[in-house]
Amino acid sequence: MALAITNCVALTGLAGNLIQVEVDISEGLPGFTLLGLPDAALSESRERVRAAVINSGEIWPNRKITVSLSPAWLPKSGSGFDLPIAIALLGAQGLLPSESLESWAYLGELSLEGNVRELRGVLPAVLAAKKFGVTRILVPAKNYFEANCVTGIEVIGVNDLREVINLLRHGVAPPEILAPHSNFNSESSLDLQDVAGQLLPRRALEISAIGGHHLLFIGPPGTGKTMLAERIPSILPQLTPESALEVTAIHSVAGNLNNRSLLSNLPPFVSPHHTTTSAAMVGGGSHIIKPGATSLAHHGILFIDEAPECARGVLDSLRQPLESGSVTISRSIGSITYPARFMLVLAANPCPCGKYSGKSRGCSCSQLSIRRYLQKLSGPLLDRIDIRVYVEPPSRVEMASEELGESSQDVRKRVEIARSIALERFAKSSWQLNSQIPPEALRKQFRAAKAGMNLLNIELEKERISARGFHKVLRVAWSIADSAGHVVPDESDVAEAYGLREGLEFLG
Repeated sequence: MALAITNCVALTGLAGNLIQVEVDISEGLPGFTLLGLPDAALSESRERVRAAVINSGEIWPNRKITVSLSPAWLPKSGSGFDLPIAIALLGAQGLLPSESLESWAYLGELSLEGNVRELRGVLPAVLAAKKFGVTRILVPAKNYFEANCVTGIEVIGVNDLREVINLLRHGVAPPEILAPHSNFNSESSLDLQDVAGQLLPRRALEISAIGGHHLLFIGPPGTGKTMLAERIPSILPQLTPESALEVTAIHSVAGNLNNRSLLSNLPPFVSPHHTTTSAAMVGGGSHIIKPGATSLAHHGILFIDEAPECARGVLDSLRQPLESGSVTISRSIGSITYPARFMLVLAANPCPCGKYSGKSRGCSCSQLSIRRYLQKLSGPLLDRIDIRVYVEPPSRVEMASEELGESSQDVRKRVEIARSIALERFAKSSWQLNSQIPPEALRKQFRAAKAGMNLLNIELEKERISARGFHKVLRVAWSIADSAGHVVPDESDVAEAYGLREGLEFLG
């Protein structure tokens, strides 16, 4: 009997498990048996591995081959097990020094020619391998720079099976991999100077960026709602290295790294079309559960334009992630939780024709059609939106003015100063942003000044705001206070926060 063992990583969401790949070659009828709950893609590895081994100039044994993936109870999916199976197979034949194979981990899909193809989710897989004590890992050359983002583990990128064999058999290192040319910039190319006028929406953007508050823009078409939303990343502080690594890992699992540079410190901006489905919004899939738009926007912005045009249930599917900051997807193969802590920004017209504003603006819609249109934004969802602003059309004077408004850089400096104040205040807490202050803390150590609390208590007693709205206004008031340099939100801070939340009277 000949036996060899290699290591691989099986991903479940962002979490990984170290898998032992055992290959046994014994006497008996020639065949290939794969054990360990493989899916269809993994079950097809026999033909890929066989062709890759033969086309790489090696011998395929005409004997009974048994491949076991341990732990056997864990479902395994994908084609990333091809390379470790091929290496263990060669080791079991004595063609490779089997005693050194177990000190490595291997990731890669094999082509019939023997090339090692790139995979999704290599970054979280390398993180998992490091967690389990692996010190060296072989990955596809196209995934090398992604895997190399992880420190404390030796990463080697290979182009084909021959390079792996030469490395393990003769110690010949693969050729150096050149860094690809990147057109991505760590700074947003969009600037708030491009927006004419809109003082109130710009103020709402700044307060929203300070505390990470959710935002709703309502206004006629062409007033700048989308322009304002697209410039939010330019006023947000850069991601920390830990946050950037987490964002990159999510985009790696989704196979979305072509749209984002590795370890980019620019907060992600995700803008799904209003025809998107609930599964695309929150994530899903039958065999592979992929993250949705909510997780791709983690530590960034999820912007939904023409929000009332979304299909029924799509917007309401955001209610749970808005509260918990994560998404749990359950399928027959198991449950996976992805992080989803993002700023939600919605943009909508006030009515089907877009001209309604509570005043006579030439709106041709009936009151019934207006009500039906706005009711597509459900009450429970609106209750979770911290700031609601009506975006007026810019005036002729504002459009003709040659003077530019404040740049994103100037606004970002104020946002960073305000966030540093909040970080110092929350130094002994588990949260970092004002939007994350739990209700219990708002009722105790993070109360507003007495006059401000009285204002909110009166509105709560008159049932003009809900209990959730009460807490939302207090959180926004803290962001306004940080912006103004107030130690505690005073009555004016609370009044402005209440006005930003309840400023759209015609929403009812």
